[in-house]
Amino acid sequence: MLNLQQRQSLQQKLSPQQIQYIKLLQLPTLALEQRIKAELEINPLLEEGLDEEEEELEQQSEMDDSQVADSSEQSEQEGETLDGETVEEDEYNWEEFLDSTEDLYGYKAQVDNSEEEEQREIPLPDQVSMAEHLRQQILFLDFNDTDQLIADQIIGSIDEDGYLRRPLESIIDDIVFNYGVMLEESDVEDVLKRVQRLEPVGIAARDLQECLVVQLETMPADLPGRDAAIDMLEKAYKAFTMKHFDQIMKKLKIDESELKEAFDLVQRLNPKPGEGDFSAQQNYITPDFAARYVDGSMIVTLSSGNTPELRISKKYRDMLQQLSDEKKSGKTDSTIDGETRNFLKSKLESARWFMNSIDQRRNTMLKVMHAIAEIQEEFFRFGEGYLKPMILKDIAEKINMDISTVSRVVNGKYVQTEFGVYELKYFFSEGLSTESGEEVSNKEVKAIIEGIIAEEDKQRPLSDQRIAQMLDEKGFQIARRTVTKYREQLGIPVARMRKQIVLS
Repeated sequence: MLNLQQRQSLQQKLSPQQIQYIKLLQLPTLALEQRIKAELEINPLLEEGLDEEEEELEQQSEMDDSQVADSSEQSEQEGETLDGETVEEDEYNWEEFLDSTEDLYGYKAQVDNSEEEEQREIPLPDQVSMAEHLRQQILFLDFNDTDQLIADQIIGSIDEDGYLRRPLESIIDDIVFNYGVMLEESDVEDVLKRVQRLEPVGIAARDLQECLVVQLETMPADLPGRDAAIDMLEKAYKAFTMKHFDQIMKKLKIDESELKEAFDLVQRLNPKPGEGDFSAQQNYITPDFAARYVDGSMIVTLSSGNTPELRISKKYRDMLQQLSDEKKSGKTDSTIDGETRNFLKSKLESARWFMNSIDQRRNTMLKVMHAIAEIQEEFFRFGEGYLKPMILKDIAEKINMDISTVSRVVNGKYVQTEFGVYELKYFFSEGLSTESGEEVSNKEVKAIIEGIIAEEDKQRPLSDQRIAQMLDEKGFQIARRTVTKYREQLGIPVARMRKQIVLS
């Protein structure tokens, strides 16, 4: 049995322009540059840069604003047709479209480009990736063609952190399938051992234990603590990771001084050789803002990077002007066909949306950054010790915007200050109250925890509960689980793992 029901619901949908604005808002400066370049490629009505002719045209358009507005109203009332087009096409006002693009003819962010220009003039050195660095070293080894092929496959399989997690069987299968060379696992193992001893030593290790052992094996045989360290990693690795020093000394039959030599030697090794170097490009942080305190005033600027100014192409503006003139004159035999008019309408509307979205993005970002600088004024004047508690909601309420909008601005953006470059997320932290009622940032509490742990007895590290008690004595009422959370965020291990050997 079928039933017909009528239901009323309220839905909120974002317009295409709103969606475009949101996407642009969350882009940092470098990503915005790429997005603008992509838009320039797909929309022929957009151009970058302003030459003298266009500047004169822009000035002239400002002078004729009132005349254009009057003629626009007149053409709307006339309602004339063009070449037998439909009523919808007839109502499309080309001159109004032209008029509305005058204020969008170009845009420029509020920036200070002097330092940026100086930085652009400095040439960057040619970068060599870690993979290429390893291949260059292999050229000096006595590898035959097969060994060379194996080494190349091994290097190509190394993860970004410098480890080889791919099974040797998979490397053998690839070589057999792609090159028809039959291999034994021992063949790959022999080449791997030699690759692991290239610079940086320990590269392509399959786990941390192997990585550390390889580094120790390449050290001089008479180095104090070397042999004991290798034995500790090979014969008592689990006890080593748990810092069960008594078990290690008993198993290896060594005394406390020998254990300390071995342990200190291992601590100086690199657990991740080659991490982050498997790319020829290095990641440079490009600040999106600059904020500084000058003569009693906070100056906030938005970086433009290499983002170009945008304008509507003069060639297509002339075509739009021709359509407008033809409509005003009542001409019906236009040289511009209907398909071209539809194309111009679509691309011009897209260009307007894009330029409007960029302008809106700039205004929103500056509003958010100004609000952050106002709340954190003491930080920008005096430095890190003056950071105040602040959450996204504080900024959203201050500038009357949605929290999600503020979050998009903050995410992945950086600001250049007199004290260094900071991610905007750095300025947001929960507040904690002291016994006196003063509200402090949790970053300040983390710094205190870090200081307490730095000064603790390394033979008897402090538990989280004891740290919480010490904070309470300083006036900070914090639960033990909060101390645990902050300690983990600081990357500090538990008390047992912080225990060290200290000889009397």
